Amino acid sequence: MINQVGQIMLYVNNQDEALQFWTEKAGFSVVSEEDNGQGFRWIEIAPAKESETSIILHDKEFIAKMQPELNLNTPSIMFFSENLDKLYKDFSDKDITVGEIVNMPSGRVFNFADHEKNYFAVMEKRD
Repeated sequence: MINQVGQIMLYVNNQDEALQFWTEKAGFSVVSEEDNGQGFRWIEIAPAKESETSIILHDKEFIAKMQPELNLNTPSIMFFSENLDKLYKDFSDKDITVGEIVNMPSGRVFNFADHEKNYFAVMEKRD
């Protein structure tokens, strides 16, 4: 039985630029970084060190050569925020492309794009 989402693989064109976006603009932290010295490098990031789920930044070109049958499309990810308005302003102030805040039946949400124009969503989640 599966009881938890552990890691989400995000295949990017430039790991260093992706790392810079996610840490400097989106506020994530590096959990770990591994490099086997032969081109296989992965960077684990998370919104907080104690997060149950993390994102692994993989080099898209390297993975495509290693496993050509693998789907390397960007996953549709919904993040949660306890203060959507503050996050929206913070992202806007950091020149992150953001969509308008929309009221959905499950709560308020907006989307944003990373430096590679991959879109993600954030929903207001209050305890």
